[in-house]
Order: sequence, then C-alpha cells, then structure tokens
Amino acid sequence: MNELPVVVIGAGPVGLAAAAELLERDIEPLVLERGARAGADVAAWNHVRLFSPWSELVAPAAGRLLAGTDWVRPDGETYPMGAEWAEQYLRPLATALDGRVRFDAEVIGVARRGRDRVVDSGRDDEPFTVHVRTADGSEERIAARAVIDASGTWSTPNPLGGEGLPAIGERAAADRIGYRVPDLSDETVRARYAGKHVVVAGSGHSALTALVALSGLAKDSPETRISWVLRRGAVGNAFGGGEADQLPARGALGLRARAAVDSGLITVVTGFRTDAVERDTDGRLTLISSTGQRIEQIDEVVTLSGFRPDLTWLSEIRLELDPTLQAPVALAPLIDPNVHSCGTVYPHGAAELSHPEKDFYLAGMKSYGRAPTFLAMTGYEQVRSIAAQLAGDHEAAARVELRLAETGVCGGAGLFDEPDDAPASGSCCAAPELLTLSAPSATIADH
Repeated sequence: MNELPVVVIGAGPVGLAAAAELLERDIEPLVLERGARAGADVAAWNHVRLFSPWSELVAPAAGRLLAGTDWVRPDGETYPMGAEWAEQYLRPLATALDGRVRFDAEVIGVARRGRDRVVDSGRDDEPFTVHVRTADGSEERIAARAVIDASGTWSTPNPLGGEGLPAIGERAAADRIGYRVPDLSDETVRARYAGKHVVVAGSGHSALTALVALSGLAKDSPETRISWVLRRGAVGNAFGGGEADQLPARGALGLRARAAVDSGLITVVTGFRTDAVERDTDGRLTLISSTGQRIEQIDEVVTLSGFRPDLTWLSEIRLELDPTLQAPVALAPLIDPNVHSCGTVYPHGAAELSHPEKDFYLAGMKSYGRAPTFLAMTGYEQVRSIAAQLAGDHEAAARVELRLAETGVCGGAGLFDEPDDAPASGSCCAAPELLTLSAPSATIADH
C-alpha cells in the first residue's frame, strides 16, 4: 500500500497544509476538492477579515514549498480578508503542489476495499477506497493508503431551531433565512437588508461580525432595525475578552459589537430558543420561542449558531467520536466548550485524532466536531503530526507543541447558554462590564 497516495479531502487551508507536510516526508498526496478552485469555502466568506495575522495563517511546510516559487509572502503583521487568504496563499499553494490537487471531485464515500463496516478479517491490510463524483456526474473509486478528511464544516451550518434541529417552519422560510455573514459591500445584498427588520441569531464571533456590519448599515439607513437573539440567559461574556484578548483583531470586534449595542442600534433578546417560524400574509416572519415569546414582523433572519461535521458519507469507516461534540474521543475533553477555559487547548496530534480505523484521520475544523474554538494553526500542527505518524516517525508525531492565544471567552454553547456566575475578576475569562439593557418585551414588532 505504500505505493498508493494518501488522499486528503478538501483543498482548504488544512488540507493543503497536509499535502505539503506529506510531500516533505516523501509521501505522495492526492487532494480532492469538490469546488472548482482551492479555498472554495473560504471564498464564500471573502468579505470577512480573519482574527489571525498572516504570520499564523501560512503553514510551515506550505511556506517552505512556496519559497521555491515566485510567491511573495504577505506582511506577517497584517490581517487578511477571506478573499486575500484564498488569492494570495491557498491558490498559489495548490499550484505549487503541481497537479496533486483535483478540483470538481466530490467525495461521496470512504470504505476499506472489499470490506464493509462490520468485517474484521484482513481489514487493516486492505487499502481505502475513496468514492468520488465528478462534475459531469460520473463516479470513480480511488485507492489510498491513508485518508485525511479535512473537508471542514462549512456546508453544514447549525439550524435556527433551539433543539439542534430546524424549527417548525424554518425550511419553508428558507428564502428569508441566511446562515452566513451577509456581504454588505455587495449592493444587491445591501439592498436586501437596508431599511428592514433583521434578526441575528447566535452568540459567537460570526454573529458579532454580522452585528457590526449591520449596525453600520443602520447608520446609513435609519429605518433598519436589528434584533440580536441569544439562547443564553444573559449577554454575559458574548463580547469576548476585549483588550485582554491575545488576538487583538478578535478583541476589537467584541468591543465594536458592544459599542453598537450600547448605542441603541441593536435590541437584545436573551433566553430565546426558537421553536417555530411563521410567515404572515405579507411574507414577513415571526419567531416563536419554546416558552411562547414572539418576535414579529421580521424581514430577514441571519442565523449564525455554528457548524457541525457531515459524517453521512463516512458510514463505513469505524470512527470513535465523543457523543456530545462528535469530535475524536481523546480530543473532545480538551476542546469541550461546556468546560473548556480560555487558552487551555492542550497539545494534540495524531494520537488524539486516531480512530479504530487505522490510518484514517479527521483534521482541521471537522476534527473539532461542534466545538467552536478552532484556529488555523491548530490544524497546521495536527497535520504535521499526522504526516509524521504516517511516515513512521512516531517520535516527531508525539512531539506536538501547540500554544494558542487566550480567547477571553470561556464558552459559547451547552451550559454556557444558561445564566451562570461570572469567573473571578482578573481572570482571562472575566466577564466584561455589564451593560444596562432593557428587558425584552413579549413581542418585538415593527412600530
């Protein structure tokens, strides 16, 4: 099997970094990307600026590979937009991989050759078969010695419904509900939200990004109304660590969102878990919570409540996943937002990412399951360790060093949806100064 390639699924930042790491160890990679270009998912949020500077966005092995080309390394102290990350790094990296990236190749299944999930006999001696569907609809199978699934979670956003499943009526209202940060630099998109009642649902950094953008729109179009809906019982630490955040761009975002709320541009509704979505005769929406609270006369909903891994096409692979986070069981306790404290993601690599299925790995954002705390350099370190393991360099695979910047946010899901005592003052997780917010009325209507 050593003559077969290692198939990497996804030509995003972590997938391409994996390919570069494998090449450095004389292991042939084959990257399969369902999109037409490298960084297809990144391009979908091209208008969003990253929290990490360029110095943390170029994988070490990828940088060494690109150094042999005419690529110009961006200024390490600047913060790129998604479009810049794709154009100035991911696409040159795919080119430098010299034909080892196949586009318009969607992976629809992975299995062991001649073995379904149940069969033990000779399982580890057989290569993987990666089932691929091409742009013209035809299918093929590719044999692989190992598989690294770095396909991410972008295609599977969490629904608006408060139970993890779509709310009643959510699918029927899909024309008024978006699951991405709107690009308000696009005049067509801007016109869709200007002068409207817009609800933003979610408490993470994507939600803060949308709130800041929409608050700017509200200044230009005063009729624009913004409601921020949170499942948690209080705003609490939703604004993050502010000046204490070791990623300054992320801290600044929280401060800007907090200022927008403080200025009265945003109405905050807490403790609201959406149970149903109704549409009136004018086409406008009403959100109804599990307790009967209503938010009425809504023109647009922006749902930004995180993502989840798509595991449907891995049904024949023996995965060992945490039942809560859907992350590898050894990794889950290190990243669980119910208990995970800021800056305490412990070093992890091939050992924590392994499964009962030998030589199969989830990497990148997909390895975090439903946990929201992933950073690019986490994925770069993951694939460095995985490549070392596949090369038989077990010492290097175990020598994982990962130090993440403190986030200033202790959690964003699960238990943190409920009111809780703030951590002690002075901690990196100390709650920001409390805002004085009027209690939400039973109905938020357009008047």
